[in-house]
Amino acid sequence: MSCSNVPPVLIVFYSVHGSTQALAEAIAHGVESTGLEAMLRQVPRVSDNLDITQASVPAAGAPFVTLEDLTQCSGLALGSPTRFGNMAAPVKYFLDQTSAQWLNGSLIDKPACVFTSSSSMHGGQEATLLSMQIPLLHHGMVICGLPYSNAALHTTTTGGSPYGVSHVAIDGIQTLSADELALAKAQGERIANFAIKLYQNEGKES
Repeated sequence: MSCSNVPPVLIVFYSVHGSTQALAEAIAHGVESTGLEAMLRQVPRVSDNLDITQASVPAAGAPFVTLEDLTQCSGLALGSPTRFGNMAAPVKYFLDQTSAQWLNGSLIDKPACVFTSSSSMHGGQEATLLSMQIPLLHHGMVICGLPYSNAALHTTTTGGSPYGVSHVAIDGIQTLSADELALAKAQGERIANFAIKLYQNEGKES
């Protein structure tokens, strides 16, 4: 399956301690294993202190995401740490700025997946994943989680969910478990394959 003309899959994440970033990088590895480019972008922090301004270029890691990145991608993987069963405020703030993309239908029929991390096994991961899907559904995106044909979903004792991949940072451990790593790569492969098929099918119809 040729994917030389397919735009990259955009992987957007907000990460404080590194766990969500680790998932993003594993998903990117899965995307690139299909031959499709993965475009890693991070969400900048927000602050209630109006005297503090965010630098336009991050001190380290992936560049900050832009609204133009959404328009140009063939698929979107969106990641956030769990905050009381919901996405972190910076991720919500970024999504709240996408009204123009919604009006233009920029994301309609593009595949999407979500991922999260928490510091406890029952820290609201599935609620977070489901809440992150809602704005993507409003954008008309095609949600692709993970089917139970992925063996690690049956065996994992750490993170993992059919709603999207996850990580449990028990005792502050940011390193992904073998199952979390396998599922994140599988998620990357799945969204990439969807992106290729949907993009090429759209080309045939036009």
